[in-house]
Amino acid sequence: MPAGPVGIIANPASGKDIRRLVARASVFDNQEKRAIVRRAIAGAVAAGARHFMYMPDGYGIVDEAISENRHDASFVAAESPATDSALDTIRVARQFCAAGCSAVITLGGDGTNRAVALGWREVPVVAISTGTNNVFPQMMEATVAGAAAGLVGCGAVELHEVARAAKIVTVEIEGERDDLALIDAVMLDDRFVGAKAIWDATRLRLALLTRAEPACVGISSVGGLLHPLSDRDEGGLLLEFGDGGYVLSAPIAPGLYRDVDVRSVRTVAADEAVAVTGPGVLALDGERERVLKPGQRAVLRIARDGPRVIDVRRALELAAERGLFRVTNSGETDAN
Repeated sequence: MPAGPVGIIANPASGKDIRRLVARASVFDNQEKRAIVRRAIAGAVAAGARHFMYMPDGYGIVDEAISENRHDASFVAAESPATDSALDTIRVARQFCAAGCSAVITLGGDGTNRAVALGWREVPVVAISTGTNNVFPQMMEATVAGAAAGLVGCGAVELHEVARAAKIVTVEIEGERDDLALIDAVMLDDRFVGAKAIWDATRLRLALLTRAEPACVGISSVGGLLHPLSDRDEGGLLLEFGDGGYVLSAPIAPGLYRDVDVRSVRTVAADEAVAVTGPGVLALDGERERVLKPGQRAVLRIARDGPRVIDVRRALELAAERGLFRVTNSGETDAN
């Protein structure tokens, strides 16, 4: 049964932050993002998707990418506030939810996908990595990523067959709006947001991780080098920083290793409350976001009610098993 349109969000700011100056992160320019979107759309259309919604941007990333596919499918631009900030992504994700998008293809890093989740917490997503800290999105060929989204988009594969809800960190801040993180919520001994990226390990106070990945960069790698924890594991990992425990050399940004003092590390159960008190700054998914005033309290918890991440390999395997890619002489698929 046909499902809703396939959404596309390509963050023009991803892969361009200050970590290109203080570390050795790669740059994903907008020309490369257009090429990625072209391939993703080609894969989605080949898999059967015919209806798309997308986030417009001032660089025309998707507008230019869809030009060669306009005869094969319909494309609708969402209404964006055009602030050149995460607000654009949040607002567009809400529109995708209201429009009943069956799958959303994102281009960005952890921060981009966090903004999508703020707009649509349970978004069904295929996240293609084009950012800096890329624990949540994956490096994958856009053609097959688009094909997986297209299979869900045309109803050939059901979402429940190929997707699983991701863990998140819920953030409840006293007297303010709630927030969330997909990978890590970190308390820093800072008084203002400033340049959002984290690169000074001496400012770290506490971190709650949904994943501790030793093969990634960022705060997740700090936990991963001590106590690996995957998204499939339940609960999270709590790190307290300071003297008296371990001194760990970890890649806190691409190409940037720093010695990190870790006082303690332990697992936490789902829904276990972890409280922090200001003054300080909460960094969410690698970016300073929320300032806590002196005495202001925030409560962090692990929950498995985040984005529904589409397993690209599983989607394509199911389609192959069902004969969806076999074309008969009549031009129709030879589905079982």
